[in-house]
Amino acid sequence: MFAKETYIARRAKLKQTLGSGLLLFLGNDESGMNYADNTYHFRQDSTFLYFFGLPYAGLSAIIDIDNNREIIFGDELTIDAIVWMGTQPTLKEKSELAGITEVLPFKEIENYLKAAQTKKQTIHYLPTYRAEHQVKLQNWLGIYPGTEKPSVPFIMGVVNQRNYKSDEEIAEIEKACQVTADMHLTAMRMVRPGIRESEVAAAVAQVAYAHDYQLSFPIIATINGQTLHNHYHGNRIKSGDMLLLDAGAETEMGYAGDMSSTIPADSKFTTRQKDIYDIAVASHEAAVAALKPGVLFEDVYDLSAKVVMEGLKDLGFVKGDAMEAVKAGAHALFYPCGLGHMMGLDVHDMENLGEVYVGYDGRAKSTQFGRKSLRLGRKLEPGFVHTIEPGIYFIPELIDLWHGQHKFEEFINYDKVATYKDFSGIRNEEDYLITETGARLLGKKIPIHTEEVEAIHC
Repeated sequence: MFAKETYIARRAKLKQTLGSGLLLFLGNDESGMNYADNTYHFRQDSTFLYFFGLPYAGLSAIIDIDNNREIIFGDELTIDAIVWMGTQPTLKEKSELAGITEVLPFKEIENYLKAAQTKKQTIHYLPTYRAEHQVKLQNWLGIYPGTEKPSVPFIMGVVNQRNYKSDEEIAEIEKACQVTADMHLTAMRMVRPGIRESEVAAAVAQVAYAHDYQLSFPIIATINGQTLHNHYHGNRIKSGDMLLLDAGAETEMGYAGDMSSTIPADSKFTTRQKDIYDIAVASHEAAVAALKPGVLFEDVYDLSAKVVMEGLKDLGFVKGDAMEAVKAGAHALFYPCGLGHMMGLDVHDMENLGEVYVGYDGRAKSTQFGRKSLRLGRKLEPGFVHTIEPGIYFIPELIDLWHGQHKFEEFINYDKVATYKDFSGIRNEEDYLITETGARLLGKKIPIHTEEVEAIHC
């Protein structure tokens, strides 16, 4: 945890922003994998962590602005729990570390909320993402699943604090990024024909666990990089393959790193691989060079897509004006994902609160295929932390669909594209902090150019 003054200040700012009402924070519970006592790794709700810092299951909290109360609701460990889990500080002692002095048994939260309803006090809550949250809202407030109306002022209050990373948060994210880089360097040194994807994934995970960190998301380690989120690790790597690795570490405090790399199975990229890989790197570096405060991130996305289309035009895959193709959406055949996303206590920071608020400052997102996957589109500001991850993918099913629909034939040379349906995909990803004057890479630099990857790979 940070010092208790950090959490006190965060809550004070949120109370000042909202002004009145009751703020309900739903902590997370343990979740059984296949029976109750065989649980998944516990992860506290990130907004709960941000304002209270307590990484323990079975807690919820209320900030009652109208009555100037801040309360943690939870239960002390029973002797049975102590037998299995060991002695721990009391809940009151834990809460005091976050500057909270009022602790009540968990069952009391229902009475508190029903009393607030009786007084017609405004109760603010955030969007749910777990079934347990929906059950609690139903039991406590009579709000049935599917009828929730999360508080937009509460959402925006949280977003407008968590989007701007403090110095101590940046230091914590940097720790995650350093270990994340080591995860990728480990993979670059071991990928070769004959080993399985699962061996790479295991070695990458071991780097995080050796630092007593968790994974910030399930590892992607695949020779089928054309599938953007491919968590299958059962293939054996063959000569001529490329392995796309997307992996990140999460610190003890819950802050994330997120990087991607594309590694040839052999000691060198083939000519065909290098041609496409170098275009992806050019797109990546053009995007990084454009990062600074005041720049609309959607414009950076357009720039990165334009570079991709220009490079593919040189190779005969596309034709016509590159930016016209991007605006029309033709680039999404090769680049159907976004350029980046906010990152912090969540690897996709606050995604449960809604991308329209987090990444677009309330502005509506595009519905265009490809562009609609852009999670961040707003103007960049100092303190933002986000990824840069353009990619180039040859997705056979998408190619066949668009070709059959005669889609964007004024921009796409389908005869040429069809010869690359076995190519897979390429993505490199780094994490950046927007500063007062530009942008700064977080974590150590991992190789990105073909010759750099080949040098460490040999």
